[in-house]
Amino acid sequence: MIDVLIIGGGIAGIETACSLQDLGYETIIVEKEKTIGGHLNDWDTLFPTHRSASEVLAHYTDETRRRALTIYLNTNVISVKKQDDGSFEVHTSRDVVFRSKTVVLASGYRLFNAEKKEEYGYGIYDNVITSADLEKKLKQLNGEFKTPTDKVPEKIAFIHCVGSRDEKSGNHYCSKLCCVTAVKQAIHMKQLCPNANVFCCYMDLRMYGPGFEEMYREAQEKYHVQFIRGRLSEVGENANGTLQLKVEDTLAARPCKIQVDLLVLMVGMEADKSTELFQQSCGLQCAPNRFVKPKDHHIGSNLTNIDGFFTAGACIGPMSVFDTVNHAKAVAFSVRDYLNATK
Repeated sequence: MIDVLIIGGGIAGIETACSLQDLGYETIIVEKEKTIGGHLNDWDTLFPTHRSASEVLAHYTDETRRRALTIYLNTNVISVKKQDDGSFEVHTSRDVVFRSKTVVLASGYRLFNAEKKEEYGYGIYDNVITSADLEKKLKQLNGEFKTPTDKVPEKIAFIHCVGSRDEKSGNHYCSKLCCVTAVKQAIHMKQLCPNANVFCCYMDLRMYGPGFEEMYREAQEKYHVQFIRGRLSEVGENANGTLQLKVEDTLAARPCKIQVDLLVLMVGMEADKSTELFQQSCGLQCAPNRFVKPKDHHIGSNLTNIDGFFTAGACIGPMSVFDTVNHAKAVAFSVRDYLNATK
C-alpha cells in the first residue's frame, strides 16, 4: 500500500508529490493526459512579470526526472472507494487498482465553452477567439501576428467575464484571473501590433494580486489600452470579415458600436468534470459552484468532508499559478499530520 495517490499531473499534483517526497512519503501520480503540466502546456506567458510559462513547466519536468517520481500517464481514475480500514481503493481506466492510505485530488479546472454564448459568435465567426486560443497562437508565433483570416489587426477587443458572473451560463462566481489575463494579453498585443487600437470591455476590474494593479496602470499609461466599462450584447460579421460589436457603456449610460478585426473572449474557469465522479463514488462534497467544497475555507482549505481525502490547487476554485503552488505545498503538511495521527 502506498502512502499517497495524487490525481492529476499538473503543477498542483507535481508540487504536491515533490513536497511529500521531501517529507519522506511514497507517492504516485495518475494523470489522464499523455503529458504532465496541465494547462501550463498551452500558456505563453504568466502575469504579472510576463515570464515564459515554459520556464515554469521546465522546472517541474526537471523535478519529476530528478526525483524519479512515479507517474501514470493516459490513465483516468474511474472510482475512489474508501475501505473499512480507512484506506482508499482507486480504480483506473487501465484496469489497474491502487491501494493508498490517502488521496490528494489535484485535477484542476476546465475552461468555459464559449460556444454556449452564441451571441458572441465563437465557433461562428473566424475572428472570434478565446483567451486560451490567443495564448496558443502567441506560444507558436513565428513572425508577424495576424488574425485567423490572415490580416494584421488594426483594432482588437477583449471581452471580460465570458462564462463567469453570468446567470445565463449558470456560473455566478468570479473566475478571478480573467481581468489580469486580459490586461496581460492586451499589453502583449500592443507590443506585437503597436499601431493597433486595443479595447477591454469589463464589468468590474478585479486586480487583486501583487503587481496586478501596476500592470493595469502600465496598460493604460504606456500602451494606451482603452478600458470600457460595459457588457457586450451582440456580435455580427461584416462582409470584409471585420466584426461589429454592440456594447452598452455602463459609465456613459449609452449603447455604442465598435468595429474590430479580432475579438478575444476571456473565458472563465469551471470545475473539472471528474469532481462529479468523486461525488458519486465516494461522497465527496462540492460547493454550489461545482468545485470541491473545502472542509474549512480559512484553516482547512486542503481538507474535504472525507478523512484522508485532500485537495491541491484549482479543484476548489479559480487559482493563479502562484496560489496553486502554495496550496500544493500546504497539502503536504496536512497529509503528514493525518498520517502521523493514524499510525
